[in-house]
Amino acid sequence: MLTTEAFSQFPRQVWERVLAKVKKAVVFLDDRCAEALHWSGGAAALLEAGARNVKQFSSFEACGENEPKAVFVVSTLLKGRTVDIIKDILSLSRFQYCVVFTTVAHSVHLLANNVTAELEGNPVFEQFEEKLCEWMGNMNYTAEVMHVPAVFAPVSHQLLLTPTFAHLFPLLSPDLEVINARRPEKKRFGSLVDVDMHALPTELQLQIRSLASALNSMFEATGTREESFAVGPMSRIIAGELASHPQAKNRRKTAPNKASIIFVDRTMDLTGAVGHHGDNLAEKILTMLQPLPGHVTDVQVDMLELTSVQRTPHSQTTVAPGCLAQTQSPAAQSLWDAMLTSKQKEGVMEIRRQIVEAASKEKLPIKMSMGRVTPEQLRSYIQLFRNSWGALESHCGVLQLGLATAQTLLHPCLPRWDACLAFERLLLQALGDSAFPAVLRQLLPLMKPRGGEDSAASGSRFREDECGPDELILLLIYLYSLADEAQPVDQDAHEEEELEKLEMELIGALTLVIIQETELSPLLRKLTGCAKSEELTTERAHSVVEEMFVTLRGLSQTREHLKQLHSIYTASDGVHQATYRPFLRQILEEIFHPDRHECPDIEHMSGGLTDLLKTGFSMFMKVSRPHPSDNPLLLLFLVGGVTPSELRLIKEVVTTTKPGTQVLVLSTRLLRPTDVPELLFTSQRLVPDIGV
Repeated sequence: MLTTEAFSQFPRQVWERVLAKVKKAVVFLDDRCAEALHWSGGAAALLEAGARNVKQFSSFEACGENEPKAVFVVSTLLKGRTVDIIKDILSLSRFQYCVVFTTVAHSVHLLANNVTAELEGNPVFEQFEEKLCEWMGNMNYTAEVMHVPAVFAPVSHQLLLTPTFAHLFPLLSPDLEVINARRPEKKRFGSLVDVDMHALPTELQLQIRSLASALNSMFEATGTREESFAVGPMSRIIAGELASHPQAKNRRKTAPNKASIIFVDRTMDLTGAVGHHGDNLAEKILTMLQPLPGHVTDVQVDMLELTSVQRTPHSQTTVAPGCLAQTQSPAAQSLWDAMLTSKQKEGVMEIRRQIVEAASKEKLPIKMSMGRVTPEQLRSYIQLFRNSWGALESHCGVLQLGLATAQTLLHPCLPRWDACLAFERLLLQALGDSAFPAVLRQLLPLMKPRGGEDSAASGSRFREDECGPDELILLLIYLYSLADEAQPVDQDAHEEEELEKLEMELIGALTLVIIQETELSPLLRKLTGCAKSEELTTERAHSVVEEMFVTLRGLSQTREHLKQLHSIYTASDGVHQATYRPFLRQILEEIFHPDRHECPDIEHMSGGLTDLLKTGFSMFMKVSRPHPSDNPLLLLFLVGGVTPSELRLIKEVVTTTKPGTQVLVLSTRLLRPTDVPELLFTSQRLVPDIGV
């Protein structure tokens, strides 16, 4: 029987094909491939397979005469910038043997070169092999070019991410305007639901085709015949591409295993993505600690405490950081799984238990204390390992996760998390009692520059639980994504005018908050395009905030096409408080409902003529259409990211509604709340960077 384990193993099997070629080679990896490998063994896997060195994929890298073999692993088409970098490296080196792996399939390369016909062999790769020999300076040297679907990162036993597609995000109303602007008036789309694959820009089409191809490779390797379902416009396009993938049709005829895959647009529920859930440890770690350079998911863990190095302003760069990906240690992997899907208290207690167990095993002088686990207590336990090299090496994975936890719980910005959670709860209650403008007005008093008179009066509270621009932007997204849930009002011209006036006030207030920041956060740097606060002008900040509100206004309409699952809010009934109802919970409850009734919002994507006929006949006679719960394995693909809180929710819902079911979550990224404004306001959704 097919299990989630088969899918979790697939990324490592893919990397085996790369490892088979790296003996005595210098390996060049781009950031996205390096991140995928990071969760499947990391650079250690390459070095153990015989690689001489591992380098960044950059024009500034080269090799000496005693290094004749190179292996490149890239996540892009072999066109444009990628080709330039390979040419630069080869020209500056003395290679005689060169292997290039690309995660983009040959069929997608043909499309990128405007070739629609089916061709024998791999002509694009063969032509590139000739170019490689030319750049190496001798046509008799050896060059190989091949495709490997190394796009998946097994972040936990329950979760596969795709770092290559980390910036793929469902389209929003401003994107629809851009698409329509290029079309004749009579052929313009009424809503995002009407947009089809061919209406998208070429870059986005190629990215979606690449994703469908990678998923097809995974189903091929696991012998799976999938039924595809979709919720949301972007998910429909991706599921449709997978259903009509040319190689998928043959696979489905012979594959022995069955699975259901449901694609869900992140934009169906942005409230959960920006919400500060109070009870997930992994979410707080990912938000508080600095990201690893070049990575989207993993973070830097300060390892100085495990060394005798003195802490100075420059000591950060002396000792390499730790991280959350502990692929060599089964104990650390199970601990990370627990941190992702347990309540914070349970996660912290499990960390203490594992550290105490490790210390006892190594006969370290540990003083056990019962009761509440504190970050200081965790640090004191971890420091016992400092003087024992063997113990440090044996339990390094668990110690890194322990340090990440202690550093997060002691982080000066953590009180802001609880402050945001409190505001979100207040706004949630207000939505049931007031019209949207009245709730929105409650944000105005919060929009004051940090460190002003009010915060000075409270002394040390400045910059701790005081909301800065990042938190204010998150609260705006939280509120606008729930705008449709507010008390209805007659949207007459007067009401519309009132809302516009209020928005202008908010734009002015937020602009003032941003320009008075002495140091720009990573999010503000991306939003404004300015590295330092001195570079940021009032005009620039004002235009950025204005553009932001254009996108915000469209967030309330993302579920308007849904017939059944259009609300994620339960108003107060006088006894119970108003609550947020996660969209994913509703979907899973629909899927696993004992009556197995059809949900009109979970659309089955037909994979061929048979399914099309079934759909047609079902209008006149009773034909059973596929249902997501038909198969023993369910794959949930969240397009645009998943939060650790949602992973826990999925686990809980499946355990209570249908315990025997195997569920694997796939997503483009593991979300922190601050990732969402970046994806909404700064990413090129329509024209992703595909390296061309």
